[in-house]
Amino acid sequence: MEEILDEFMETSEDTQKGKFLAFSVGKESYGIEIKFVTEIIVIQEITEVPELPSYVKGIINLRGKIIPVIDVRLRFKKEAKEYNDRTCIVVIEIKATSVGLIVDNVAEVINIDENDIVPPPDIKTGFHNRYVRGIGKVGNQVKLLLDCGKLLKDEELEKIGALV
Repeated sequence: MEEILDEFMETSEDTQKGKFLAFSVGKESYGIEIKFVTEIIVIQEITEVPELPSYVKGIINLRGKIIPVIDVRLRFKKEAKEYNDRTCIVVIEIKATSVGLIVDNVAEVINIDENDIVPPPDIKTGFHNRYVRGIGKVGNQVKLLLDCGKLLKDEELEKIGALV
């Protein structure tokens, strides 16, 4: 975890094009463009807020700033899992609102060339395709690259933004 945080900090000063933060949720590997990521923190106490969707776990106080957190597992309609010492909160900025994404674990900062990114399959199967902007080929592996702007609908973002 320490070296991933160090690499993230170095990357944010470096050029960000083609750099993604890789993390996992269940068996799937995902990536988020580094430019959206503001911080990676270990899981901490979350204050529940009533009348929010189940995937919005509540809010955290990060150095005096209130940040809503969503459980990516629940957002993607996966089975809930107890948090452990590998569970992280990836703080991202969506339309000027900071949101924490609870993920199973953070892997590394990776480079994915534009030529190695293909559009997601156009299948109307209920697969959480709307969140995926592309599929990144990294060696023999694939990373589902998330579209941060589509993780939350505008009305959800408004509701969450009202918490802070």
